[in-house]
Amino acid sequence: MVTLLRVLLDTREWRDFDVFLSRFTAAAGELAQMEGLSKYTTLTVSEATFERWYYGTGRPHPDSRRVLVHLLGHTIDELWSPAPDQLPSAPASGRPGMSYTAPPDAAFGAGLHEMGRNAAMAARRAMAFAMGEERGQVGEETMGFLQDEVRRLAAAYVRVPLGTVLDDLISVQDETFRLLESGRARPAQLRDLYLIAALSSGMLAKAGHDLGDPSAAMMQARTAAVCADKAEHPAMGAWVRGLQSLISYWADRPTDALHYARQGAASATAQRGTVTIWLASLEACSAGLTGDSDTVTAAVHRAADLRERTAPDDLDELGGLLTFPRIRQDYYDVEAHVMLGHGDASLVRRAAEVVDDSNDPERADWSFGPAAGARANLALARLYTDDLDGAANAVRPVLDLPADRRNAGIILSASRVRTALLHSDCRDATLARELCEEIEMFSRPTLSLSR
Repeated sequence: MVTLLRVLLDTREWRDFDVFLSRFTAAAGELAQMEGLSKYTTLTVSEATFERWYYGTGRPHPDSRRVLVHLLGHTIDELWSPAPDQLPSAPASGRPGMSYTAPPDAAFGAGLHEMGRNAAMAARRAMAFAMGEERGQVGEETMGFLQDEVRRLAAAYVRVPLGTVLDDLISVQDETFRLLESGRARPAQLRDLYLIAALSSGMLAKAGHDLGDPSAAMMQARTAAVCADKAEHPAMGAWVRGLQSLISYWADRPTDALHYARQGAASATAQRGTVTIWLASLEACSAGLTGDSDTVTAAVHRAADLRERTAPDDLDELGGLLTFPRIRQDYYDVEAHVMLGHGDASLVRRAAEVVDDSNDPERADWSFGPAAGARANLALARLYTDDLDGAANAVRPVLDLPADRRNAGIILSASRVRTALLHSDCRDATLARELCEEIEMFSRPTLSLSR
């Protein structure tokens, strides 16, 4: 079906993604001014989502719907309906002040970059067609597509802004739920579908956490737990408990965080993947929040012992968000001790080593969240030794992060430094006051979902 949206984009020469994105973000900015809602100033769309809109295989979420209506002058139902023989009338420019003339350098198909992007879009369109052809049953190509998407998204999640993957995660979860609810999956496919549902729901739980919504995050996590149980996948079930511990930890519920970490560990005694190390490390961090130094020490030692005995499992093979590499283990180790609220030169040295290890984005196990958190931890450790200049040097690169990387965990990590400054002996120093102001400003913007 050729939708009205597709025809409008073609006739206005907005078929090129970069051209469309410039129009979409401009319209979102205008809507923000008109309605006084700052959330629209950071609203954007990924290229994969644009493809689904263009080919009519997916609909936008409510905020994007409002922007599209404002941009194109038609309702969402009209835009997603079959295009009429004659286009319905709309404001000459869609909305006041907008021109539909594409920039000279936006010619469709110009250059290798455009050709590569168009080839990728064609591949996705072909996959959408293939999945449609298999709707009488769940075919192997559909299963392969969903498995490939989950693998790609798990690897990408820890390395890119959330907005780059969020729409695709929602799409995979929705498609998987649809297939499970359709009753068309063969018995041999049900386990794999439930595992994909658990993985996509788990990553969306992490997304809810990163967006600062622990309630929505926990709802997705509980769904992931149900699906992991249906998939009869103990390692996935243990990973979801770790996720629930993580959500609780950053929501300042350390007792719940300890409970979920220990529950996950108890269910994973037969597992040898890195999820077991993650659960022990989560227990250490949760105990740090409660000031239980004995539990911190015991859990850190247990994590080290588990590292010696670990063997990669299928979750580790997915990588990214589903594995727990040594670099993240070291980050958790330092954080657990920093959360106890005291430290010495030894802790500063260990924290600095973690920062050094986290500085190279080319590393396969690099993740921007822990890299920022490691710097905040180093700042705290230096404050414990009255090194105000060193603390400022550690945390300021975090404050320079673009808005699309300021997830809830990073903002809270920086805020911990501000809290420590306000309670330190150096709180009246000019540098301390300036740093507190910088952190306060850093914490104000909402998470941007830019590509």
